[in-house]
Amino acid sequence: MADVQKRGPAGRSPVNTEGLKPDLVNPKGGIAGFNPAPSIERAGAVEVVVSEAVPAGTTCLGIAVGAEGPVPAELGVDRAMLSTLGFEGKEGQTLVLPGGDGKTVIVAVGLGEPAQVDAARLRDAAAAFARAVEPHPRIATTLASTAGLPPELAAQAVVEGVLLARYRYDALKRAPQRPALTRLALVAPTDRRDALLRGVERGRVFARAAQLARDLANTPPAHLSAIRMAEVATTIAAHSGLDVEVFDGEQLAELGCGGILGVNRGSTEPPRMIKLTYRPKDAQGKPLKTTGRLSIIGKGVMYDSGGINLKPGDDMHVAMKLDMSGAAAVLASMSALAELGCKAVVTGYLMCTDNMPSGSAMKMGDVLTIRGGKTVEVQNTDAEGRLMLADGLVLATEEQPDALITIATLTGAALRTFGTGTAGLLGNNQPLVDQVSAAAKKTDERAWQLPLDRRYRKELDSEVADMKNVGGANAGTITAALFLDEFVGNIPWAHLDICGPMKVDADESWRSKGATGFGTRLLIDLALSFSPPISRV
Repeated sequence: MADVQKRGPAGRSPVNTEGLKPDLVNPKGGIAGFNPAPSIERAGAVEVVVSEAVPAGTTCLGIAVGAEGPVPAELGVDRAMLSTLGFEGKEGQTLVLPGGDGKTVIVAVGLGEPAQVDAARLRDAAAAFARAVEPHPRIATTLASTAGLPPELAAQAVVEGVLLARYRYDALKRAPQRPALTRLALVAPTDRRDALLRGVERGRVFARAAQLARDLANTPPAHLSAIRMAEVATTIAAHSGLDVEVFDGEQLAELGCGGILGVNRGSTEPPRMIKLTYRPKDAQGKPLKTTGRLSIIGKGVMYDSGGINLKPGDDMHVAMKLDMSGAAAVLASMSALAELGCKAVVTGYLMCTDNMPSGSAMKMGDVLTIRGGKTVEVQNTDAEGRLMLADGLVLATEEQPDALITIATLTGAALRTFGTGTAGLLGNNQPLVDQVSAAAKKTDERAWQLPLDRRYRKELDSEVADMKNVGGANAGTITAALFLDEFVGNIPWAHLDICGPMKVDADESWRSKGATGFGTRLLIDLALSFSPPISRV
């Protein structure tokens, strides 16, 4: 049995999670004593091991069963008996059986058609197993060795599926909702051990990052202000190999960032722009040759009331603490880059503020001046995210990266178009959009491309300013992207509208109820595989 808890890829040390706790629970801003990132504090509490046999103390073993083919002998029943019990081996099916030793519960875990099993289906199967055995803290499974996938990829998918499915946001509950997972064992032949270990470590890092994004998005707005977000980002950056710069309101005014300052006008909480930079280094801290420069701008509306255009008091309004999910995904994804050995230079901009109604709030008809001088007439104060992203985009373009990414819970139109399972994807450069699509497919954070149809650009024309912040009643996701397109210059850019998949209302595969952390794993994969698009236009 090999314990990989302390291992890091390519000689790199894992993030020092112990060092994060003191800074995160003693804030200068927010609620004193509250930790908005409990998953980081708990990250080392789950032991993930690779073992040839089921480790002692395991109380539950998950065994993979396809919809056809032989049934593993360890299950203790044949296919006829499984069928009698209503288990057909379909994807996502589970069946709990008593173990032969009277101590270990056996769970049949359906994989579906064996020829169709890929990483996404294996991740889903692992999540189904994890949910079926939630009372058990020490579990084991053969999933990683029976799917017919490369061992490293299989191990990563299983670890992600289990850890993300067992995630629960209980930071404000007096007692945990369910027993915590303390050990996950992947049972596999010894000849696969090294590859499985690599996949385990990669899966742990990806899952930890997604859990961090979920934590931040799930945190109530009074507990996570823009100031507090900057404190959290500064602490995480110090332990994740990132440089960090934090800009307050006065500095943003000096930079001419009228978009974020306009949105902030109605709030008693000051704004923050957080700039994170990752530069590849070797184990001795020396710079490495890079594969390109990528800038990612995330919307961080810590709470969105809609401003003067106040949102109705419905379920979506209740969810508006999640309107900073884009910024959470940027921070969380960047926290993983050093540990995974990313070769690209990555810069993240977290544009953070509340959007509140008050006597000082921006009004319909106000004109804001974005960084760089372009003026925008505000015709809807609830179309605020694009105003903030515009400032971030201009700042990012001034550094001339190879590509730009924006990620934001930007439009309800995207939710109405795609539902909660898929993000909208648009961009001005097809090779870059293709890279984002590939990362979305690989991580099963689904995205569907919409056309950046510039025939709709005239809807943003204004009689008193360079442009308006909203278009007509239709094609809202496209016109929002066209607004952002005005600020990217000739740099390749892709945009993810994650309003739909920012949360789920019930457990769904590896997506746990509440904030999903959508985009975090996608951005990690994109950064790891990033190559500059051939064309800049």
